[in-house]
Amino acid sequence: MSDEKGYAFVESTKYPNISEPDQKLGKPQPPYEIPLEEGLPLINLPMPGEIDLGKYGLRQAIEERRSLRHYNKEALTLEELSYLLWLTQGVVTINKKRAVTLRTVPSAGCRHPFETYLSINRVAGLEPGLYRFVASTHQLVLLNKDETFNTKLTEVCLGQRQVATSAVTFIWAAVPYRTAWRYSERSYRYLYLDAGHVCQNLHLAAESINCGVCAIGAYDDDGADTLLGFNPPETFVIYMATLGKKASKD
Repeated sequence: MSDEKGYAFVESTKYPNISEPDQKLGKPQPPYEIPLEEGLPLINLPMPGEIDLGKYGLRQAIEERRSLRHYNKEALTLEELSYLLWLTQGVVTINKKRAVTLRTVPSAGCRHPFETYLSINRVAGLEPGLYRFVASTHQLVLLNKDETFNTKLTEVCLGQRQVATSAVTFIWAAVPYRTAWRYSERSYRYLYLDAGHVCQNLHLAAESINCGVCAIGAYDDDGADTLLGFNPPETFVIYMATLGKKASKD
């Protein structure tokens, strides 16, 4: 197998080979969040400061974390979902002067190029379907109430059974221009680094509430983008992760 194609990406994004970023050209920066369509009702989540799910040591979470593909049928609570969203993409503050968000995860240049979508199967108080996390206000919006959505998602994930049986599958969509505005073509390196930060936070947060995660990089890219209604390269699926309560060891 030749690795010329793979390394061509590295070569083309070295500093001598990238173009001048739009920030230096004086172009306005993109918004830090995709605007909501009018008329879609927002669903309030328990606020992070009000959630108490107990204490769990960071070292213990790191040492006990394992990729998990088998889940029991217990539903997540709305508090648990809120907790997971907060620790993966929570907006700590909005810097209005710089028009950027400071979040619970690191991101190159504080650009935070992701939107979080959720294929929900079993979350108490929520109907099955496709949701989007509105990070700026810590709310959800229901985008697709189709009960077969998760079956379709399983198909584009090449039939991986943990998608079908998860309580929720996190889908992170990249909006590359948020980062490219500042870093030009080199930003594509940062997208994948940032995605790793987000998913690792999900792994550790899940471990602390007796849940498990399986990160997913194997999926039909075009099929996933079509299913979600994205228009690459403006927006595209960059990473997914299934999550559910740990199955009994009995």
